[in-house]
Amino acid sequence: MDETAPLLTLTPELRVLALAGLLQVVQIALMAVRANLEVGTAKTLSPRDPGRLGKPLVEQVSPVTGRLYRAMNNHFEGLILFTLAVVVVSLGGASSALTASCAWIYLGARILYVPAYAFGWVPWRSLLWFIGLLATTVMILAALL
Repeated sequence: MDETAPLLTLTPELRVLALAGLLQVVQIALMAVRANLEVGTAKTLSPRDPGRLGKPLVEQVSPVTGRLYRAMNNHFEGLILFTLAVVVVSLGGASSALTASCAWIYLGARILYVPAYAFGWVPWRSLLWFIGLLATTVMILAALL
């Protein structure tokens, strides 16, 4: 290792991104465990060909498990934009109290989004989704300005 090379440290935003990645793993596990219990491993471990399953697995599980599946996919989508924001902030040297706060707000909103979606909390699920999107958007704008 080159002793003169600067040590890379995690910005607060990168730390939150790592935690958001772990949240995604938890969401995958929550959905997968419930789906395996509900439809059995013969279906979940199969290649999931339409002819074999009859209909998509998400249509064969309970409403709560279906919501966990959709919340998981929604976080994949949100995580793409949040990752972009974190990369722009971190590599652009734009990390600040504002961007760090926005990152934590994003993570908090995404954590609360899971039970809000699973239990059908209306309109809270949509509000939490919007808070996460707004926090991500503010991070991107802060990096540009």
